[in-house]
Amino acid sequence: MSGLRVIIVRDRGAFDDLERHWWQLWSQSVSATPFQSPSWLLPWWRTFSPGDLRTIAVWSGNDLVGLAPLYLEAHACGWRLLPVGISLSDYLDILCMPGQEAATSAAIAEAALSLQWWQWILPDLPAGAASLSLALPNVEETRSCDHAACPVLSLASCETAASPIPARRRRQLRRAQRAAQRRGRVSIGRSEADPETFVAQLARLHGARWSGQGVLTGAALRFHRMALPRLIANGLARCWLIGIDGAVVGAYYGFHHRGRAYAYLGGYDPAYADESPGAILIGKAIGEAAREGAREFDFLRGRESYKYGWGAVDRWTVQRVWTRSAAP
Repeated sequence: MSGLRVIIVRDRGAFDDLERHWWQLWSQSVSATPFQSPSWLLPWWRTFSPGDLRTIAVWSGNDLVGLAPLYLEAHACGWRLLPVGISLSDYLDILCMPGQEAATSAAIAEAALSLQWWQWILPDLPAGAASLSLALPNVEETRSCDHAACPVLSLASCETAASPIPARRRRQLRRAQRAAQRRGRVSIGRSEADPETFVAQLARLHGARWSGQGVLTGAALRFHRMALPRLIANGLARCWLIGIDGAVVGAYYGFHHRGRAYAYLGGYDPAYADESPGAILIGKAIGEAAREGAREFDFLRGRESYKYGWGAVDRWTVQRVWTRSAAP
């Protein structure tokens, strides 16, 4: 097929061996986000490995030109084909080399059809995802174009020195900053230099914010401890901590890539709720993202009310589900 060679990767060692080529593909793939990078998905598989690996790698000579990190998971109705990174990744997609999208996506689709699955699910595909062009002839498909909302704040007005943040939120932010200063000295700093300490503080504050019911526990915590140093090494992570009167009371964990900032996770000490350390950190992250040249600040999945207070507008992901009457 157009001189392409397809390999289905079934074991972790071979999956890890893709990393060097994977980075080259990811850096050129038009639709790539941090969630498709090796620094995110290799630690995810090492941590969770919830099924049988079936990653489809498409090669042109010695160049990796397409990648679909997938795995098979047992289900009562049969095997389900799912993307590596599901659940913790806000955006999921395949990777295709520019100029070879049609041939590469066709090769991925053909390889996927050769696998034994009852259902193939691709949730949370962003606008412009390469996976939106996948075609599986004679397979029943359902598509949801409003699968999950990802509120996004446009930073375009920053280019004209206008603030993209609504005036009401700016007033609230100034009040929060004054309240924090009344309580003691306020310090806000980047924390990528010490990822282990940052993750520990984030887990503590996130757990405190959600009364111990947060998402940074067990395997998820191990995953972030493994992924964050890789994200930092590749310039993708943005980690902030805020201290008030010597106490670390808030944490912000996000990403920056290709003119977009992503607000992934945060936490704060409820004892400082009146000082709104979480809001102060988001305001700081938005300002720094704009200074770094970001055109958008993506709050990622979830329609929490605070996101709209910053002026974010919903952008929806797409879910594609193919179902076969019986596995081949």
